[in-house]
Amino acid sequence: MRPLRLLAAVAGAPRLLGARPTAPPYSLSGARGTAPAPDRPSTRERLRAWAELLRVSALFTVPGDALAGAAAVGRRPDRGTALAVGASLCLYEAGMALNDWADREEDAVDRPHRPIPSGRIAPGAALAAAGVLTAAGLALAGRAGRPALAVASGLAATVWAYDLRLKHTRLGPAAMASARTLDLLLGATATAGAGAGATATSGTTVTRGTTGTRGTTATVGTAKAVGTAATVATMSGGAGGGATASAARPRPAIRPAPGRTLTPGRTPAAALPAALLLGAHTYAVTAVSRHEAQGGSTAAPLAALAGAAGLAAALLRGRAAPGGPPPSPPTAAGRLLLPAFAAAYLRTSGVPLLHAALNPSPPLTQRAVGGGIRAMIPLQAALAARAGAPVGGLAVMGLVPLARALSRKVSPT
Repeated sequence: MRPLRLLAAVAGAPRLLGARPTAPPYSLSGARGTAPAPDRPSTRERLRAWAELLRVSALFTVPGDALAGAAAVGRRPDRGTALAVGASLCLYEAGMALNDWADREEDAVDRPHRPIPSGRIAPGAALAAAGVLTAAGLALAGRAGRPALAVASGLAATVWAYDLRLKHTRLGPAAMASARTLDLLLGATATAGAGAGATATSGTTVTRGTTGTRGTTATVGTAKAVGTAATVATMSGGAGGGATASAARPRPAIRPAPGRTLTPGRTPAAALPAALLLGAHTYAVTAVSRHEAQGGSTAAPLAALAGAAGLAAALLRGRAAPGGPPPSPPTAAGRLLLPAFAAAYLRTSGVPLLHAALNPSPPLTQRAVGGGIRAMIPLQAALAARAGAPVGGLAVMGLVPLARALSRKVSPT
């Protein structure tokens, strides 16, 4: 009987010809089938992985750059400002994706939970996203004009140089500060360029016949975007009788936004003092972020805290840079809101920095970096109010609750 039992055990139960064997209730993978097969991530999990890679909670710190730049040149936000905001968002997210791609080996040791080392996003996908976002940002800036495209190109080059080469060098904080400075100047350049195009003038020719043996030709034009100036272009004698007067009729000047004062004739260079203040804050936050993985640095948070106090004092002084244009006359609303915005900036950045200085552990250092990133919003609002645009400052401050709520779900660092 033993041969029959052996034959039955080998043959097993009869099945139809061509039928596949039934799969076990679960499958195994890995070395010799020792680990459960990974499930395919859902759409929600993939979206969360990309949100973590791009650090979407930090996106709300970007639009204020362009709005502060528009206020610095004395113009209300327009189409050029909107294009600058879109370009800045794309270039910012390109830098985030490129940053994680460049640090994928380091994150595998220090931050294995990040999307690339954890396997939730492929390195090639992150690099491709960085390239696409960079191209989109440059395309949007190009729609705002050639000067804006030139500034955006410098910004994109700075972002790529920082992530690929300069991040772990002594030039890292300076490169990041330069990127923020250029971002504010991008908003100023795009807004000023669109405003200049909107105030172009057109001439109207009036011909009037006169009698006499000598004629005079006078050309009258507009000098600037705001106001008119008459200049005699040529004075020539002729043999015939007659005079031709060509007079230019200006279009209506740009009206200031409610609650602000418009300063005529401002160029993007007028935004440089505000851009440098924003760059100084970025430099301090970047210097602290170099220690967020291991901690242990007390000097960096203390230096950043002193810098934040100095920036708040500079905001309240509101003096123009040497050789720069005079600041816009402050409005009543601006005089009330500017101290409030400066205090919000100092509280948002200063309190976490003080905690990190007292206890330079990695969690508190990371919290200080996150606070420094969120503090850019009240800083941008203060810069707008100081430039004579308190309404724009309030609009920027409206992003604070959104950034705070989203940072509880997705870390900005």
